Amino acid sequence: MDVIPVLDLMGGQVVHARRGERDAYRPIASRLTPGSDPLAIVAALMAVAPFRRLYVADLDAIRGRGGHDATISALAAVFRDLEFWVDRGESDVRSLQRRARQGPGRTVVGTESFDDAFGVKRALWAGKSVLSLDHDASGPLGPREAHDDAKMWPSRVIVMTLARVGADAGPDFERLADVVARAGDRQVYAAGGIRGLEDLTALAELGVAGALVASALHDGRLTSADLAAVRRASLQTPRRP
Repeated sequence: MDVIPVLDLMGGQVVHARRGERDAYRPIASRLTPGSDPLAIVAALMAVAPFRRLYVADLDAIRGRGGHDATISALAAVFRDLEFWVDRGESDVRSLQRRARQGPGRTVVGTESFDDAFGVKRALWAGKSVLSLDHDASGPLGPREAHDDAKMWPSRVIVMTLARVGADAGPDFERLADVVARAGDRQVYAAGGIRGLEDLTALAELGVAGALVASALHDGRLTSADLAAVRRASLQTPRRP
C-alpha cells in the first residue's frame, strides 16, 4: 500500500480541501507544523514517513487563476527523491507534451477537465501521466466513456471521490471495487475519505495499490507507527496478478 500525501495549493499556500468545494477552502491547520507554507508542510510530512510520492493539486491552475509551477519546482529541487504527481486541470495537448518533457512533476489527467473521451485519449497520449477518474456526489465527472472503458486507462489510475475529500466519510469502497475488478494489471489508487489505518488495511485487501491522504496525516489519525506497519505489510503481501 503506497500512501501518498496530498498538497492542495491555492494562493501560494497549502489549503484544507473539503468535499470539492474549492471556493470555501482555507489555509491548512496542521498538527505537524504551524502555518501553511508549502515547503514547511512537505518537510513536516517527510518527517512522519519516507514517502515516495506527493500528489499536488494546483487549485489556482485548475480554476484558471494562475498556477504554482515555481513552487512545485522549488519543492522538487529540495525533495529530490519524491515523485510529484501534479493535477493542473490541463487539457491542451501541446501543453501536456511540454509538461511530459520538462515538468515539473508527472501530470495527472483528470476526467473533470474534459468534455469528450477523445480529449482524454489525446491527453494520455501526450506523455506519461496518471489518470484520475473524478466523481462528485452525483457520480462520474467528465466523459462517461473514460470511466467505463478500461482499455483507455494507463498503468496508474486514481479513483477520486471529491464529495468524500476532507469529509471523514470513509473511502468509496463500492466504486473502488468496481474499478479494481476492471483494471487488470493497472495500479488503482484511492482518493477521498481515508480516515486511518483501518481504511488503508481494507483498501489493501480490496487490491488497491495506494491511497491519497491529507486530513488523516495532518490531524494525527495516521501516525509514523501506522505508516511503518503499512510498509511492513506491503513488503509481506505479494502483488495482485
